[in-house]
Amino acid sequence: MTRIAVVGAGPSGVFTAAALLDRPDVLVDVYDRSPTPFGLVRYGVAPDHLKIKSVTRVLSRTLSDPRVRFLGNVEIGKDVRLDTLRGRYAAVVVAVGAPGTRRLAIPGEDLPGHVPAGDLVDWYNGRPGARYRPAERRRVAVIGAGNVALDIARILLRGGRGLSHTDVPEHVLRDLDARPTHEVHMLVRRGPADTRFTPAELAEFESLPDLDLRVDPAVLPTDDPGPSVADRALAARLAIFRRWSCAPRGAGRSLTIRFHSPPAAFRGAGRVEAVALPGPTLLPVDLAVSAIGFRGRPLPGLPFDDATATVPHEKGRVAPGLYVTGWIKRGPTGVIGANKACAQETAETLLADVPPDDNDDHDPAPTTGLRVVTWPGWLGIDRAETALGATHGRNRTTIHELDRLVRIGTATGDRLP
Repeated sequence: MTRIAVVGAGPSGVFTAAALLDRPDVLVDVYDRSPTPFGLVRYGVAPDHLKIKSVTRVLSRTLSDPRVRFLGNVEIGKDVRLDTLRGRYAAVVVAVGAPGTRRLAIPGEDLPGHVPAGDLVDWYNGRPGARYRPAERRRVAVIGAGNVALDIARILLRGGRGLSHTDVPEHVLRDLDARPTHEVHMLVRRGPADTRFTPAELAEFESLPDLDLRVDPAVLPTDDPGPSVADRALAARLAIFRRWSCAPRGAGRSLTIRFHSPPAAFRGAGRVEAVALPGPTLLPVDLAVSAIGFRGRPLPGLPFDDATATVPHEKGRVAPGLYVTGWIKRGPTGVIGANKACAQETAETLLADVPPDDNDDHDPAPTTGLRVVTWPGWLGIDRAETALGATHGRNRTTIHELDRLVRIGTATGDRLP
């Protein structure tokens, strides 16, 4: 059998595993540093976007396939070297995503009270080891012009009560209600035509209760865009911005989109107290969140282009027996479904390179001494989260403590099947 390792159990890694299974002699081991699968779907998608999160059912079909093994709680580069995997498998596919964040490169960026979007997203989605520590956030600045910025603004404005139908951890729900957000200022570097917000996500704010939506009408163009698909999306955004530019209702909370407002600096005595904007304007805030994009990070044993924050490759091939897929391959772009075509290209390249192997030798997984969470272990975690949710009248509650996840996931024994 031809044994292949995939590093990363998010959509790109699992889609690649599914494509590799098209060849009947292939067996796939899917490694992940987390004890839980699904990567960005579990820890990156906004918790109130339940339809998007339901893609886990598709991913589960691959991970539960008899020819696939999930090996969670194994970090490649820390627990196991990439070179070790390459020596044990016919090929290795790296699908580690883009866990880093872009920097603003402005004064005060490292002050407490400014956090990258990923830190806040990790916290409200219950990723173990999340670095955000809750503090006052009555007035929040979110820097960014994409859907991640919208997600953060919406989650903060929903509060714990508005997320009670989701799987957000209980301690997060309590904190969101204990430290409610009353004002969100979304700081956009350029104008309305340069935003990447999708109309559907913008429109979600119109269903939130007791919320004023504010846009300065002076910054909105008077001419409608043309008939192309991109222009229709822009026209839909502009229609929403025009609705928001009407006189506010005087609600208790507000979302203000400030165009042409790149932050020049964060100000404060020991922590962020204001954002310096053009004008000059000093915007008082308790918390500033930068949502300006993600970056790939180097992995020992893998070449890395720092300019693009990706791995150099040719149709997924990095070197003989070594491949990449997903955001580490092409950069942090595209929706979850975009990973399918990317995964298919990498799988086709790999399968053309690696001949069938009839040698059914020993298990190649270098996991001796590690606390490995396999697929049955994940199913145990899944049951535990469902049961925990039921105690709070919810369908599910995410368990966020790493030790607890590993303990549940290895309760049936650490040995691989």
